[in-house]
Amino acid sequence: MSKVFLLSTNYTTEPYPVYPLGMAVIAGALEASGHQTRQFDFLVSGKSCAAVAEAVSEFQPEVICLSLRNIDNVDSFARESAWYLAQVRELVELLGSCSVAPIIVGGSAFTIMPEEILAYLGCHYGVTGEGEGLICQLIDQLVAGEQIPRLSNGESAPLTGTRIGSPLYVKEFVDFYLAESGQINLQTKRGCPHRCVYCTYPGIEGNRFRPLEAIRAVDEIAAAQRDFGVNSFFFVDSVFNDEQGHYLAFAEELERRNLGISWTGFFRPQGIGREELRLLKRSGLTALELGTDAASDATLAGLKKDFTIADVLAVNAACVAEELPAAHYIMFGGPDETEQTVREGLRNIEQIEASVVFAFSGLRILSGTELHTRAIADGVISATSSLLMPSYYFSPAIDPQQMNEEILQTFNQRREWIFPPSEGQKKLEVMRRFGFRGLLWDKLVSFTNKPQQGRRH
Repeated sequence: MSKVFLLSTNYTTEPYPVYPLGMAVIAGALEASGHQTRQFDFLVSGKSCAAVAEAVSEFQPEVICLSLRNIDNVDSFARESAWYLAQVRELVELLGSCSVAPIIVGGSAFTIMPEEILAYLGCHYGVTGEGEGLICQLIDQLVAGEQIPRLSNGESAPLTGTRIGSPLYVKEFVDFYLAESGQINLQTKRGCPHRCVYCTYPGIEGNRFRPLEAIRAVDEIAAAQRDFGVNSFFFVDSVFNDEQGHYLAFAEELERRNLGISWTGFFRPQGIGREELRLLKRSGLTALELGTDAASDATLAGLKKDFTIADVLAVNAACVAEELPAAHYIMFGGPDETEQTVREGLRNIEQIEASVVFAFSGLRILSGTELHTRAIADGVISATSSLLMPSYYFSPAIDPQQMNEEILQTFNQRREWIFPPSEGQKKLEVMRRFGFRGLLWDKLVSFTNKPQQGRRH
């Protein structure tokens, strides 16, 4: 048995504080293998370096594991303060000053560009992809004095639903996130078969859906409810409404168990109508976050989406009919964007009734994506450009400043349309100060009084 200190390095609260699920899953795997763990959440500690040092000195770990969730906040309007790796490197230096234990870094952000991040942070080792099986083996080898590779890939084959680890929650952390955001996150499946040009999910989790059995997924919900009093969940699947219908079987099991929870998740705006939404609503669904991603058919095609604006409007209409708040996340400036598609996209957004729209300017370029290749071909970046610091793709056919001004002019007409993203954070922070918890953006949606064109804040 080894003593393993696990540190969640995330400290951002945008768009809301998120429970460190990855660290919890690794902790669960280590404990199941007989290791002794201590989980530490940097955000929960109040971002206290002194508390980190004190916890490490008290625990005296043989190995330290870092969980890296995000590189930056993918907002082209943000300043350097929204780039998170500098703070993580300071934590690595702090850990090295108070412990001789080797440091292993992993997590979704690390998997995106592992060589560069490992070199920048100065950790001893790194693990990419799914690590809950491999990490136990690596720690055993390290403690035994054996040599291990500086960089290890996760499982040789993607874990099936029966082998995916369960999170080991910490009550102190649960209480913090319930107080701050009113919900805890869980995952009912891993992987994504879609080929969006900007997305890293297939590289991180594989290119097919691997669902938990519905009974097991609901068992985990019931355990969190029983042990920690959690009644509100956010499902962080890459796409909740998979075409195979696993999500419907899950909802049916939730409805059958009648746990009385509320939940939301990430949805694809295609292939889901009022019948499906009624089932989801009976199971506890209260709102949907939709990966609409672009606002015209041309730019949807440029992102390699295989749905259309007509699909988006149909799903939105079904949400309105069932009085389920929906939020559309839309990026302007991507591949095949032109002045004409910007204006067409803004006209299309005006057809989205009784829903929130979050707009982004430009697309964060990440290693291993088709967008990276496109950005090089279009001369946006060079083949040797480092992507450690944020670089954004803007179509060569548009003027980003002019595009931003057009978006602002349109979005200023509706309080439930948010651009740039920082404006949304300001609105959400006001709601938090008044004691609201949860998604918060759903409070901007009204079904009894349909939004009127031109209505000001």
